[in-house]
Amino acid sequence: MAAEASRTSEARRDAVFGRWVVFSPARSRRPTDLNPGAAAAAGAPKPSCPFCQGRESECAPEIFRVPAPPDASPWRIRVIENLYPALRRDAEPPAPEEAGEGEATPGERAVVGFGFHDVVIETPRHDVRLWDLDAAGVGDVLLAYARRVRQLMEHPAVKYVQVFKNHGASAGASMAHSHSQMLGTPFVPPSVTTRLNCMKEVFERLGKCSLCEFQSKDILVSETHNFSAIVPFAASYPFEIWIIPRQHSSYFHEIDKDMALDLGSLLRTMLAKLSKQLNDPPFNFMIHSAPFGVSSSCLPYTHWFLQIVPQLSLIGGFEIGSGCYINPVFPEDAAKILRELGC
Repeated sequence: MAAEASRTSEARRDAVFGRWVVFSPARSRRPTDLNPGAAAAAGAPKPSCPFCQGRESECAPEIFRVPAPPDASPWRIRVIENLYPALRRDAEPPAPEEAGEGEATPGERAVVGFGFHDVVIETPRHDVRLWDLDAAGVGDVLLAYARRVRQLMEHPAVKYVQVFKNHGASAGASMAHSHSQMLGTPFVPPSVTTRLNCMKEVFERLGKCSLCEFQSKDILVSETHNFSAIVPFAASYPFEIWIIPRQHSSYFHEIDKDMALDLGSLLRTMLAKLSKQLNDPPFNFMIHSAPFGVSSSCLPYTHWFLQIVPQLSLIGGFEIGSGCYINPVFPEDAAKILRELGC
């Protein structure tokens, strides 16, 4: 971090979310910065873990499973309903005008908490993390996401599906067993609308998609035939990584088996690099895709990507109050460290 500390502060604006980020290397000299402690290891199977093989009856209903090869465990991946859902699939969907379609109604409002909240159990083994799987195993998890998103897309009231993974208690995980989640909502979340509006602004001004090319090879961590992994130019968080399709694509759920294998290989490598460099930090990853049913005129500037956010420092009053972020690590330095780290 010595090279970072010699730099002066710099403010950068992100071209996807529209955020301003202050890069302040001096902040990394504070004694508690970038030292979050490792996420709790999954370890040996827990007698009380309902996600482990053999305890399926203790879970909420199963939606589908990906079977294991013969003579192996009964399953490799299970997609189930969340036993403690944030939104309820048995509730009455709100009317389109209540959910904010068309001309938005200003001011406060409340609607019934309809939606879908599912869990993807990524492995039957309690002691295996996502990046411990091989590329094909991670690819199969990604294909399970895509399959479930396509199913939810068939429901007329579902407008957006957020796929995400929380790793570690401080990143929001309540279960140590490796899993991820998805929430299908009857509205397009405000941050998604903001992202699309910001990308539209760039497209109208420059005539190109914000994510089809990036400004500098200095922020590149790794590339495959189909994907690039970068530390974004205005990363809101230290060691944040975006994995972006190299060919323009608006919808994650259109991924095919070959692309899932390629993405699985790159994703497991990026997670392994973060684990090695940062001592298995708590992290979140999110898949940012286009909402269902956007007009064809929006497709040239909507480009899906996967965002990985290690939880290395706390969000303070400045970030909450201003909507801006302070990052003590310049993206070029983070990318160089990760690029040179063998995994």
